[in-house]
Amino acid sequence: MTHFQYMIVGGGMAADAAANGIRELDADGSIAIISDDVDEPYTRPALSKKLWTDEEFSEADNFLGTAENTGAQIYLRTEVSAVDADRRTVTTAEERFEFDKLLFVTGGRPKSLDLEVGERVIYFRSFADYRRLREFSGRDLNVAVIGGGFIGTELAAALVQNSTNTTLIFDDETLGASVFPSDMARSFHDLYRSHGVRLVPETKVSGGRLEADHVSLDFDGGPHEFDAVAVGLGIEPTTDLAEQAGITTDDGILVDESLQTSRPNVYAAGDVARYPDRLLGRQRVEHVDNATQMGTAAGRIMAGSDESYTHTPYFYTNVFDFGYQAVGTLDPSLRTVEDWVQPHSEGAVSYLDEGERVQGVLVVNRKGQLDAAREILAEDWAHAPSDLVHRLTSDD
Repeated sequence: MTHFQYMIVGGGMAADAAANGIRELDADGSIAIISDDVDEPYTRPALSKKLWTDEEFSEADNFLGTAENTGAQIYLRTEVSAVDADRRTVTTAEERFEFDKLLFVTGGRPKSLDLEVGERVIYFRSFADYRRLREFSGRDLNVAVIGGGFIGTELAAALVQNSTNTTLIFDDETLGASVFPSDMARSFHDLYRSHGVRLVPETKVSGGRLEADHVSLDFDGGPHEFDAVAVGLGIEPTTDLAEQAGITTDDGILVDESLQTSRPNVYAAGDVARYPDRLLGRQRVEHVDNATQMGTAAGRIMAGSDESYTHTPYFYTNVFDFGYQAVGTLDPSLRTVEDWVQPHSEGAVSYLDEGERVQGVLVVNRKGQLDAAREILAEDWAHAPSDLVHRLTSDD
């Protein structure tokens, strides 16, 4: 069996970050990354953002250079069939490996519909998915996007800005209603309409069929034909291997403050890890800041650091001329305090629970406010609106 000091199962951004974290403390320890992807680690946010909007940013620019930067041996198109935490082995169809320490960064699988995957049906997650969807853009074709969350809204914006007739199908009455206060959601909704996206709200696709030259979707009482369909309904954490290895899971792989699982020398990070956030309690976060920060910390910890993971990650989106950064929980059913410099286009929104404690902070089109937003989250007392207005919007 081939032996590695550090075994990383999963090949996303958290894997790259972990390999770099290892190298901060261990310049020579052997690292293996086993990935079922066809590509070496790459920047995932660009798949629905920068690759569509920045002509100077190429597909080649999107790779992270993990092997070159860290010396990790990367096994692509390789599925792990079993992990034995006691014997410290990882088994694939081709061979079995031994490890000293192992990190799960297995991410998640896209949520699916009664609609089979095909050349024209893309459950959007990977670089390969981007390349397939890109083939249907820029030719005045009709493409449907299913899902009104991060991936769905970003893909719809990307497609319509690249000469594609775009239809966005989503559950909410108003686009963004599950995240923003009502007036802000209506403004977000209108932003998409003004850019030519056909919006189909309050609608669930019950299924569909992949035909020879189109996709037929079932919604609103009948079939609707499109040249291609992109599905962006979020992910389910990939915990199968951990569960089979006897590792504790609960909507992700449970880890402690040192990112260790219930088994010694086995760790988890990124989208799949459910960790104790110092401000928000136990969380599982599916955003790039968490993947890179947690991955780096996991690598250092495996290499001997005694640190704990104390970072509260942020998340963000950029569509058209609208962008935001946020920390915590964005739930419009909570009480909201809005503080606008320009209504719904520049300002901040705080989300408060019944005890008037801030649970989430949204900052719209203003940079450099994340640390201040985290300070507000850390304040464990009741907040009046006057405590929050101008807190993140003052230029003083």
